Amino acid sequence: MENSMFCYQCEQTAGGKGCTKSGVCGKTPEIANLQDLLIYQLKGISSYAKPLIERGKSVDKEIVKFVENALFTTLTNVNFDAEVHVRLLKKSQKVKESLRAQAPEGQYPDAAAYNLSDTREMMLKDSVKAGIMYDQNLDADIRSLRSTILYGLKGISAYGHQARFLGYSNEQVDNIYFLGLEATTNDNLTLEDMIRMTMRVGDMAVQVMKTLDEANTSIYKDPSPHKVNVNIKKGPFIIVSGHDLKDLEMLLKQTEGKGINIYTHGEMLPANGYPELKKYKHLVGNFGSAWQNQQKEFDGIPGCILMTTNCMMRPRETYKDRIFSTGVVGWDGVKHIPVLKDGTKDFSEIIDKALELGGFKKDEDEKQILVGFGHHAALSHAEDIVGAVKKGEIRHFFLIGGCDGARPGRSYYTDFAKMVPKDCIILTLACGKYRFNKLDFGTVSGLPRLLDVGQCNDAYSAVRIATGLADAFETDVNSLPLTIVLSWYEQKAVADLLALLSLGIKGIYLGPSLPAFISPNVLQYLVDTFDIRPISTPEDDLSTSLKQAK
Repeated sequence: MENSMFCYQCEQTAGGKGCTKSGVCGKTPEIANLQDLLIYQLKGISSYAKPLIERGKSVDKEIVKFVENALFTTLTNVNFDAEVHVRLLKKSQKVKESLRAQAPEGQYPDAAAYNLSDTREMMLKDSVKAGIMYDQNLDADIRSLRSTILYGLKGISAYGHQARFLGYSNEQVDNIYFLGLEATTNDNLTLEDMIRMTMRVGDMAVQVMKTLDEANTSIYKDPSPHKVNVNIKKGPFIIVSGHDLKDLEMLLKQTEGKGINIYTHGEMLPANGYPELKKYKHLVGNFGSAWQNQQKEFDGIPGCILMTTNCMMRPRETYKDRIFSTGVVGWDGVKHIPVLKDGTKDFSEIIDKALELGGFKKDEDEKQILVGFGHHAALSHAEDIVGAVKKGEIRHFFLIGGCDGARPGRSYYTDFAKMVPKDCIILTLACGKYRFNKLDFGTVSGLPRLLDVGQCNDAYSAVRIATGLADAFETDVNSLPLTIVLSWYEQKAVADLLALLSLGIKGIYLGPSLPAFISPNVLQYLVDTFDIRPISTPEDDLSTSLKQAK
């Protein structure tokens, strides 16, 4: 029993159907089953929270924070430490009991009535009933939408966690965790009810990205165009990966004047565009490429790595002693840096280790790429852009972005970007950009042809740019000369996609493969309603986009 699992939440899932023996991500059946049980507990908690919310009561913010962090912990490539999951499970039972005591009398689902067992062995036995496929009689389309809602909520929790760490939150987003999770246990809901909830999760994905954008730009100011060195410099160093700007800022403050170079990695690259972060002279550039190349790129490096959010892979022994995790990230045997009571973190251990390792022996020649085209920077050029389109100098815009992964079919995105005609602009965001962001695209009409909008949560920024341009052209987003080409990998991409759909954006190309949790009928609904298109070949998709634009 304990050697089997079922997980199909990410794009690389085995055979495009589901991982059953162990996760392609490195997740063991034990971790997968503990995560299933944790989600089951969150569903039970939410079943008690929903009637309270409906009666106008606010759920205690500590409970919201717990549910948010527990959801985020189960997202792909976040946490592989069994002890952490057992601790969260024990806490979930206390939270459940406190809400059970407040909830009105009534019929509640099994997930609510269930009480956690005492030992890890018993928890693993119990986890069978929490499995995605446990109820064999469940309608396939309902199961599909339940999974879509759950994965959208996991994506939202990642952004919510990031915003909350900066002191920002949104009451509606806080409530959607409970309302959405409750919907995934509610047998009375029809297919239409589930579709409505899926779109509501999309609405809240927009809201949480807006909240996070406000947090990042209020504290670190609006990103502005900035050239980032992508080659290495001599000296001790720490590489900061993930998304959490506050972790980067705290580390920059604690390393000032210590002779340590700080590099961003993966989704932290856009941090180099924020004025309040790029002012630190020892933030020297970006290291390596996309997250899935980390094992090769971190192999035996003479410095340290700090993982702040998801996208951690099994560390090789050659660097396991120099990789540190923080926030919700964790791996068995990897040193974790906790948040202290006052909200700060003490990075002295990673700093000492970086100094001890000594760092790179010599500088490489500089190679620079441009980042920092958030909505503020991009829209400051709106008049020039509109003028250039009206003059026929800019023909079309392509937003090529999303989550990257290791599957070979992902060369599509590189090929597509290379084939985009010279009179078109490419907007990009999230780590999908590592497929092409070091290529030289030159300029068109005085503007860089490649505009890096930021992290995956900056899908909000891309929407702001699109709506800003639509206003300038006195039209709507779907009438713009704009094609969106998305790559998906994990659950934040699900939240991003639902966000775009909830805004009524149509004709999105999605790849490299379609989610295993989308049933044929649900896919047909998305195609009929939103004209979603699975990617084909770069040549055909490009030619279709440009033909339709005429």
